[in-house]
Amino acid sequence: MSASDDIDAYPLSWPTGWVTTPASLRQHSRFSTRGRAEGQSFQRTRELTFAEAKTRLFDELRRLEATGITLSTNVKPSRSGAILARDVEKRLAEPGAAVYFTLKRQSRCLACDRYATLAGNLAAIAAHIAALRAIDRYGIGTVDQAFAGYAPRLQAASVDWHIVLGVPPSATLERAETAFTALARTAHPDAGGTHEAMSRLTEAISYARHALRTP
Repeated sequence: MSASDDIDAYPLSWPTGWVTTPASLRQHSRFSTRGRAEGQSFQRTRELTFAEAKTRLFDELRRLEATGITLSTNVKPSRSGAILARDVEKRLAEPGAAVYFTLKRQSRCLACDRYATLAGNLAAIAAHIAALRAIDRYGIGTVDQAFAGYAPRLQAASVDWHIVLGVPPSATLERAETAFTALARTAHPDAGGTHEAMSRLTEAISYARHALRTP
């Protein structure tokens, strides 16, 4: 089982220990593509759409040979499970993205909220993965070595779930689930909470389920 098995696609499950970018410091996306605008016969450089950025990301994950992929964002799927274009092309208050996956039997995560649009953050993660793959090609290091720097962050997330949920480390999964349900009633954005608070709760219960589930 990979760590991404219990990570929710919505709302954003931001990795514990990763610094977030204040809204005032987010940058305009520098990722673009060439294409024709509607009604025009010539090509011009334009900003990536969500669909294009997501394709880039999953293409890079495929080249990396990642499995068990979960992309977590603040875009809420429709009842059918589809993500509507009109909901992702607009600017989100919290446009960050985190992708959880398994690589060589190790749980990995990459996240970005540096840019003002979700498409920009997805494209940034894709570009980062492309750079990681280049490490192996150049022979200076390995992808495993590059990911080693991220490990402490994920390990921290896996050991402090009981603190976030307000239960002892010896708590049962049932008690952890009860605590999560109670806290979610006020933490969820629809109940007056924030995406950040709900994301931290969601991540905590995900690690609790992973740690406490009976084999």
